[in-house]
Amino acid sequence: MSGSAQTDRGPAPQESVARQESVARQGSVVRQGVAGSGMAWTAAAAIALAFAVAIGAFGAHGLQGKLDTYSMTIYERAVVYHFFHALGILVVSALMAAGKLPPRGGACVCRLLLAGIVLFSGSLYTLALTGQRLLGAVTPFGGVSFIAAWVVLAIIALRKRSPGP
Repeated sequence: MSGSAQTDRGPAPQESVARQESVARQGSVVRQGVAGSGMAWTAAAAIALAFAVAIGAFGAHGLQGKLDTYSMTIYERAVVYHFFHALGILVVSALMAAGKLPPRGGACVCRLLLAGIVLFSGSLYTLALTGQRLLGAVTPFGGVSFIAAWVVLAIIALRKRSPGP
């Protein structure tokens, strides 16, 4: 009888504490997944960098002589900005993994950098390849995204900085 009475009252206090800690750990993992883990952004950066290499090689070898000088310059500029900002995602993800940036803030910076690559470089790639100047209207939104990412990173870094002695 006393065994069933114990069961009716719930788990022993030690079990309850262990269960709460387990749930807290699971919640932390879920929250990190929602905000974006450093390793997921490292993978995104690696993919973005692989695309930058492939797109750059395509431009250097596949488009040589097929685009005029103006279009080739635009294409090359898109590749350079693509590289720089994909490297930015890699650095920010490393800072998150090292615990130097909070996951939510770091993920915000990475999202802005990725959006900038898609909008800025993507619109320039398309402009260079198709000649559709209307797509150039999208480019400034990518530039603003790049700028916002670096400003957000600066704000996070300044907030995290410890006060002097």
